[in-house]
Amino acid sequence: MGKKSLKPYNDYCPQTLFLYGTYDEDKKPDFGLFCWFSYFWHGEMGVMCSIGGNKTTLENIKRNKIFSANLVTENLLSVADHLGTVSGKDPNKMNVELDIGKGEVLDVPVLNDSPVNFELEVMDFIYKHDGTVMLCKIRNVLQDDSLSSNETFEEKLMRIAPVKTTCKHYFSYTGKDLGGWGEPRKNLKD
Repeated sequence: MGKKSLKPYNDYCPQTLFLYGTYDEDKKPDFGLFCWFSYFWHGEMGVMCSIGGNKTTLENIKRNKIFSANLVTENLLSVADHLGTVSGKDPNKMNVELDIGKGEVLDVPVLNDSPVNFELEVMDFIYKHDGTVMLCKIRNVLQDDSLSSNETFEEKLMRIAPVKTTCKHYFSYTGKDLGGWGEPRKNLKD
């Protein structure tokens, strides 16, 4: 098989989506959609995530140094797409139907409809040009009771149906195209 050199890209590295939950300065919940999320080890499992550019979510995280990361599923995709394609500066961004709860350990908003919610505390910010990498301690993980069943992990993943993204498209856990960025939000009621 031949190979050719290309400019850097991540087309074949789909990333799982998370809605990062923060509070703004007025203590109103704000959620932003992100996918640069993975894990690292520092004596215990931690989370590393990155946000490019100047985003309201990043401003809130820098101010409070805590946030939630809520797994996006197919059932949440229309709302997640809205929260990911509408600017945090738009006063109507959060005018969508959300079941918002509170973290058990940290003062962070969590999405009750997400089957897995991480409560994260930032240990370090690493600044690179217009991107920020955050190394976070996992202070708590809230998990839907149904994930404690005797199903295999594959069966659980198939049931909760996490969403991935690459090439400006959303994909199901099984690889089905769920639409381009900005399309699923069209399914929301006004």
